[in-house]
Amino acid sequence: MNGRVTHRMLSQTSLDYLQLGLGRLAKVQEQLSTGRVLNRPSDDPTSVTAAMRVRASMAEQEQYSRNAQDGVGWLGQVDTTLSNATDAVRRARDLALQGANTAAVGQTAREALAIEVEDIRAGLVATANSTYLGRPVFGGITAGSRAYDDTGTYIGVPGDVTRRVADGVTVQVDVDGRDVFGDGAASVFAELDDLATALRAGDGVTIRSSINDLAARLDTVVSARTAAGTRYARIETADATSVSMRQSLAATLSTLENTDLAQAAVDLQLQEVAYQAALAATSRVLQPSLIDFLR
Repeated sequence: MNGRVTHRMLSQTSLDYLQLGLGRLAKVQEQLSTGRVLNRPSDDPTSVTAAMRVRASMAEQEQYSRNAQDGVGWLGQVDTTLSNATDAVRRARDLALQGANTAAVGQTAREALAIEVEDIRAGLVATANSTYLGRPVFGGITAGSRAYDDTGTYIGVPGDVTRRVADGVTVQVDVDGRDVFGDGAASVFAELDDLATALRAGDGVTIRSSINDLAARLDTVVSARTAAGTRYARIETADATSVSMRQSLAATLSTLENTDLAQAAVDLQLQEVAYQAALAATSRVLQPSLIDFLR
């Protein structure tokens, strides 16, 4: 059975298709105006979901990069501090070597050497209390501003300061001061106190013992600096990887969200031609008058 096509049905269908064509034209114009193909979730739910995941990954990589840069700051301060400590311990050992020949070095000279050793000790206390952003780099997880008091006693709180620089990857960015400077009677500060006392007293045995102690301490400081340098390199590598990942994710996000201007310009011309053709066809279809229709 054939259905009857009325003039109203023909008009309504023509207008519906015109509206559909106008909507496609408006969509392409919006993409060109905003520079984005995803302006609302309904544009492409699958691509919108993928874009949200990419943005979440980018935010994660940005946080990793910030963590790595903070870690670089910590370890940079550690390296500078340990370099100063190395020079100070080496100088103290040189002074001990000078004072070891008690027969050739007079009391006045030994007093001068002892005073310099005490100055080195005071400088090492300040070095051991070096901070980064207000936190001591050798004080563990202490909330205070110092790792050692003036007597050379460790007052920090043991614990590693770490930074997460990748998924499941954390790197220690501080150094336990006790592993470098020691603590209490077994600290470099006590060793320097003993050396200063021995220099004043002309105690050759203690001075020679101090030479050995300071040589061992020098090895300890150098080893700590080497370990910190290795972690520094790891963090720099992680930061570079994070930057590369962000760039890759940004390219993916651009592919998902941004308009291909050349393709959109072609689409706009096609939609304009299609809409103009639809208008022309509709005008011809709806051209007959009521009298023409009754004939």
